[in-house]
Amino acid sequence: MNSESLSNIGLLKEIAELLNNETELDSMLSGALKKLIRGSSFTTGWIFFIEKEGSHELVSYENLPESLSDRQCEPMKKGGCWCVNRFRKGKLTKASNIIECQRIEQAIEENREDTDDITHHATVPLQSGDESFGLLNVAAPNKTHFTTDELALLESVAFQIGSAIKRILLTKKEQEVALIGERNRLARDLHDSVNQLLFSLTLTARGGAEMTGDEEVKDTFRTIQGLAQEALSEMRALIWQLRPHGLENGVVEASKGYAEMLGLTLETKVEGVISLSSKIEEVLWRVSQEALNNCKKHSGEKHILYTLKSESQLIHLTIEDRGYGFQYDGKQSLPSVGIQSMKERVKSIGGTLKIDSQLGRGTVISVRLPY
Repeated sequence: MNSESLSNIGLLKEIAELLNNETELDSMLSGALKKLIRGSSFTTGWIFFIEKEGSHELVSYENLPESLSDRQCEPMKKGGCWCVNRFRKGKLTKASNIIECQRIEQAIEENREDTDDITHHATVPLQSGDESFGLLNVAAPNKTHFTTDELALLESVAFQIGSAIKRILLTKKEQEVALIGERNRLARDLHDSVNQLLFSLTLTARGGAEMTGDEEVKDTFRTIQGLAQEALSEMRALIWQLRPHGLENGVVEASKGYAEMLGLTLETKVEGVISLSSKIEEVLWRVSQEALNNCKKHSGEKHILYTLKSESQLIHLTIEDRGYGFQYDGKQSLPSVGIQSMKERVKSIGGTLKIDSQLGRGTVISVRLPY
């Protein structure tokens, strides 16, 4: 066994140890790619995740030339290329030499930053069993062909990364199931204990007010009753958020029920035949919750327009009130933690959230998600 083979075995062992210890997708991909580049003849590398509908996302990269890392890696995030197109068509199943890199070619044509003498790259799919997640690409200066040993090393690393991706995704799914179970348990406990105590307090305060003839004491009991009823309403809203009744019938029905519980009237409109994944439905539900809570607290308007429709492989949700509105500038820092949370949830699955609001003219929240 030659020194290069021994070196490759040592590198694979290092990468395997890292993958075995990592529990987060981003740090796992970044760490594995870094070790591959530093421990081999490759000088740069990048990983694309590719969705079933064909869209690709740059999820990790190491030592990209300036021409590709320019403008926060914009050349890597837009447009198509040979390897991505082949992957989409199901024709890329093993490590392959690439004749040329279209992204580098375009950078040269546009006379952009330095390419580090990179013109070609090798590519290999990231797979686990029958599942494919994306591509691992590597390159080196003035290299137009990759040897059989280099491609074998690339395939071995890709296999390890693919298995790690699958493991982390399964773990995340198990955690989500456990979280839902814990939410349900907490909702039951709150309903059975705190909720019933608040209800009892409301009845006791009402009875106390009716039993006394002293007006000051009567007012005190009425104040206690009012506070207890307010707390009871807040507790019911919290229980609903933890375990939304009606979500099994769809996000629209759940939102209608939640709005009714808040004392709002939801005018709903659904366009197109919509069958939503649990991930999309969860995001839409949480955004709807936050938006309806804001309507209740700030808009001064009880009638809300709620529209959900599908269009051009997009899910479009709008929640509109014609209340007080507020001065909102998307370029400035976000006005509330709730709005920040909505934006982060939507962004986490590749969507966008837009807020249009003016004083005295109400507020429109618009969400677009890939479908």
